[in-house]
This record gives sequence, C-alpha cells and structure tokens, in this order.
Amino acid sequence: MRESAARSGRRVLVLGGTAEARALADTLTARGHHVTTSLAGRTRDPRLPAGEIRTGGFGGAEGLAAALHHVELLVDATHPFAARMTDHAAQAAAATGTPWVVLRRPGWVEQPGDRWVRVPTTGAAASALGDAARVFLAIGRQGVHHFGHLDTVRLVRAIEPPEVLPPHAHLILARGPFDPDDERALLAAHRIDAIVAKDSGGATEAKLVAAREAGVLVVLVDRPALPAGATVVADADRAAEWVER
Repeated sequence: MRESAARSGRRVLVLGGTAEARALADTLTARGHHVTTSLAGRTRDPRLPAGEIRTGGFGGAEGLAAALHHVELLVDATHPFAARMTDHAAQAAAATGTPWVVLRRPGWVEQPGDRWVRVPTTGAAASALGDAARVFLAIGRQGVHHFGHLDTVRLVRAIEPPEVLPPHAHLILARGPFDPDDERALLAAHRIDAIVAKDSGGATEAKLVAAREAGVLVVLVDRPALPAGATVVADADRAAEWVER
C-alpha cells in the first residue's frame, strides 16, 4: 500500500505551524508525495518543513476551497486553538468534496498532585485566578489582552510580543519546549503562585510538572470543539497512514 501510494505521489495540502505538521511534511515528502505546507505567517523565522511552503491566509473558507482544487487531500495540522482555520478547513473540504483529516496531539491529563481549574476560554481564565498574587501567563501572544487590567500578572511568555502587556508584567520571548529544571527555577525566582496555560498538549508540559511539584495553581484553557464529523488522528505517523490509504 505504501509503495503504490508513494509512486502515485499524492498531492497534499497541510495546514501547518506545529511540530506535528513539520514531521508529517518531512515524512510524506521523503516518501515521494507532493506536499505544500501553509503557514499563517504570524511567527518570524518559523521552522520550515520539507516540501513547498506557502505563507499567509487563504481569504476565508472560499479561498481555501479554491486552493483545494489543486490538491487531492487536506490535512489540518494547525495549533489546537486555531479554531477559525479548522472551521474554514471543514467548510472548504465539504464544498469541494476533498477528503480531510485533523491532526491533533492529545491534550494533557490531570495527574495526582495537580491543582487545575479548567475554563472554556482564555477570557474566562482571568476570573478563575482567585486570590493568586503572582501570575505567569503561558498562553502565547494571543489572548494576553484579557489580562491587561490585572496588576498580579508578573510573567508573560510568548514567541512574539503581544500587543498589550499587563502593567507589572515581565515579557519573556522564547520558543519551547522548555526544560523542567528551567521551569522550576523560573517559578521560584518570580515566586509564581498561578499559571494560565492553554491545553495545547505535546512537549510543552514542563511548566505543568514544575507547577505540580511546587503546588502552584494552573488555570487551563480547554480546546475549542472540533467541527462535527471531523476525522481526527493523534500523530504524524497516523496522518501519513491516512494519506496513503
């Protein structure tokens, strides 16, 4: 099956921006498929996968549908919180009859010793902090504006600077994954007693381990729901198998 699929060289559009998207593009390109990875273009100097790269939006679901006329398969491997792009993918795939799959790494599971509060949105996280006095926002650039009124935010970490920072926040520009020892030291140095994070899953859980050990509260933002009827796979290997069926 794999050899015949590789010989046919399937034309695949990958909506990327994640480590899983890069791994999938690298795998499929090595097997002889024609892969185009689409990147939103919000991050400077992104880590690029093998195959062709396109940067920038499609112009909504209609623009994505037009792009699907040039490929056979669509893989949505965007960030778990890129809900608008996933909705556009569902609409475009339905409009064109293009087979599509969502590549989503599993979310995190609460462990003994964790102090988690789950909230449905980033905006809801601000009111779930209780009496926390020193807060670490580990949600990336988007959504920081929801906390702009809080003088308890001491750290904000993102790859790119947010448009607005809370009044007493120190900005750390860094790209994960992070080392658990470094996360322990960061929480201790800034005396953090609450972390706000998105349930992104994957290798960015070092902060959760450090929080568990230190008894730090974690306000965890749940993922947006996927479109009805979406087929979901958990890793790049399974996505590659789906492409080659």
